[in-house]
Amino acid sequence: MRKVSLVVLICFVAVTSTFGWGANGHRIVGAIADSYLSKKARKNIAAILGNESIAMGSNWADFIKSDSTMKYLDPWHYVNIKPGLDYAAFETQIKQDTGVNAYTKINFLVAELKNKNLSAERKQFCLRMLIHMVGDIHQPMHVGRAEDLGGNRIRVQWFNDPTNLHALWDDRLIEQQKLSYTEFATAINHTTTIQRATWQQQPREQWFFESYQLADRIYKSITQPEQKLGYRYNYDFIEVVNQQLLKGGVRLAGLLNEIFG
Repeated sequence: MRKVSLVVLICFVAVTSTFGWGANGHRIVGAIADSYLSKKARKNIAAILGNESIAMGSNWADFIKSDSTMKYLDPWHYVNIKPGLDYAAFETQIKQDTGVNAYTKINFLVAELKNKNLSAERKQFCLRMLIHMVGDIHQPMHVGRAEDLGGNRIRVQWFNDPTNLHALWDDRLIEQQKLSYTEFATAINHTTTIQRATWQQQPREQWFFESYQLADRIYKSITQPEQKLGYRYNYDFIEVVNQQLLKGGVRLAGLLNEIFG
């Protein structure tokens, strides 16, 4: 049993380092979203998730990757688009792409959750996936390049610890702040009514384009193989991390209020 458990744990760590914010990143997005729910949305979501909070439910989509029957969900977590596009070209490409990716599946999940005839089990699946995927696409490397798997093939040194660019943005930068997810969410969750309304009213294509632009900046920050990164990189990019987590939470709340409120 111990050997089996160890293998499962190793596989889980390997898979989750490839997709999305780490556990705390997703929980931060979920906790922020929870703070902006309408009363009606909160009640309807509780009817679906029960005692599971949005923050804790946000990691379900990563937990199930240990189940081989859920492998088909892997492409739902990201979208790859060639670099160098302006907004108009980006918008055209992402709308015309009918393949399985985060953009098409977020739209699909929203439509599913608006279906009043959806079964309780299906509602729970769709809600958990939507919560997770809105967080995912605010991690810039989820709108990265196909040739390097969103930065997974770009090796770097984080305080002399070997890792890759995607994993660095998944959780290394967040964990460097030495905060629990509740402490982190409290520290960055400061918005105005106008700011929230602006972020929530922007089309979903804009959410993806912002991450796409940030991904380009992140790629350009790596100028040599196995580049050593540390305090300076943290200083240069932690505000980007904070902003993306905050936007993810606010926009998730707006989406959930639209569906359930």
